[in-house]
Amino acid sequence: MQDLHKEADNARNYLSKIAKFAEAKFDEHLPPESDVPCNLHKAMRYSVFAGGKRLRPGLAYAAFELFGGKGDSIWKATSALEFLHTFSLIHDDLPCIDNDDYRRGKFTAHKQFGEATAVMSGDALCVIAFELMAKTGNAKAVEILAQKLGTYGMIGGEMTDIDCEGKKVSLETVDYIHYHKTAALIEASLVIGALLAGAPESDIKKIEQYGKSIGLAFQIVDDILDIVSTTEELGKDAGSDVASGKATYPALIGLENSRKKALELYEDSLKPLAEIKGDTSILKSIAAFIILRVK
Repeated sequence: MQDLHKEADNARNYLSKIAKFAEAKFDEHLPPESDVPCNLHKAMRYSVFAGGKRLRPGLAYAAFELFGGKGDSIWKATSALEFLHTFSLIHDDLPCIDNDDYRRGKFTAHKQFGEATAVMSGDALCVIAFELMAKTGNAKAVEILAQKLGTYGMIGGEMTDIDCEGKKVSLETVDYIHYHKTAALIEASLVIGALLAGAPESDIKKIEQYGKSIGLAFQIVDDILDIVSTTEELGKDAGSDVASGKATYPALIGLENSRKKALELYEDSLKPLAEIKGDTSILKSIAAFIILRVK
């Protein structure tokens, strides 16, 4: 376990380093607040710069780096991925869905700017994300992003999550929700980074398998944190999953078994990495970081 903590520290340092570069590009790629409609642009920037681990940009860059990627196209992709992630959080927090007041220790977008502006800011971030991804010049990357975002991806997972609130569901259904709602965009980040680097199809499939495992682990850990952490520790409303009757791993199999499942997924994530030629150490570290977010 001590080795895992060291790995997690390596990941934190790496993600922090990549975040600084990525955030400079966020600033460049977002409309300035002085441009009309000013309040909309202010709301977009508020949510993007509210904080966060910048995990998806970090994963995209790590995959790009692993396969020898060159050039600036990756930074358009990292902005696109984070803008889409932010779009999903803004909409997830809305009164009509989770009705959360806090995100990353600050008021959610609808609490700060009103519901209409929050909806529009999320929509605008989604549009800019696809514009940026198109500017990478890689049509396959745009296609992958659309697939992982749409009704067979993140949006489909979110809809199923909403439909299952307060209902008794199977573990298979929870896996479906977690995979589509969370793991799909994590997979997309890795696959797009690899695509932009020109990685072979066989390696792209392996990096996608890694992404599925860590994506599921990430959401299970989030489920656990919702129960064991305070609102101050989380930076968002704690206990909201239980209050809403969400379909989660702890609700079905308990906290301890959920922790064991996250560890199993961590171990599963290492298997495809072992088949890739090159230095995959940072991806191993990020996997450790994901499971060690929980106490």
